[in-house]
Amino acid sequence: MMDKTYAKRIVEALEELYPDAACALEYTGEPWKLLVMARLSAQCTDKRVNEVSLILFERYPTPEALAEAELADVEEIVRPCGLYHVKAKDIIAECEMLCREDGGELPRDMERLLEYPGVGRKIANLILGDIYKLPAIVADTHCIRISARLGLTPKGTKDPLKTEKILKELIEPEKQNDFCHRLVTFGREYCKAQGYKCGGCPLGSLCMKQI
Repeated sequence: MMDKTYAKRIVEALEELYPDAACALEYTGEPWKLLVMARLSAQCTDKRVNEVSLILFERYPTPEALAEAELADVEEIVRPCGLYHVKAKDIIAECEMLCREDGGELPRDMERLLEYPGVGRKIANLILGDIYKLPAIVADTHCIRISARLGLTPKGTKDPLKTEKILKELIEPEKQNDFCHRLVTFGREYCKAQGYKCGGCPLGSLCMKQI
């Protein structure tokens, strides 16, 4: 088990660096939009998803409208996000399930969320953390990469579930969701996949530098 004291210092440093933690997906507080946007974000930048979603939600302003949409029309809109055939199919199916089986309200438990088309643990945790403020580790690429580099997880760890389980033990429950959002911002500004800025990194004095 990694050191909880070390993890706490990392959490506090990120809080100081980024006081306002926020989801990079601009879903305007509407849970169903976060579900859709999270599915579109696979292998796509959040910036692109935000841009495409403005068009998508203008055309389909409710989950009911998207549930009834023509697949070809949705495919054309979400094409810039990549993998548009499967993504369009999934987001229509998600909205159908949301409206017809769950009364328009997203479930607040992991197992039910995982039954939604295209939803894995990453998306489920994002919804549980952002919408319901429950303890949740969103083990996306930023989280996995940076946690291993910092020394929060063993060097070379690339498995999302392993990362999630370790961080859930290390990070205080009420801090988990915001911690993951802050890691995304930190990863974009300093700890990039390539061209990372160790020299000017504000976490440099803490980092175990497992690179």
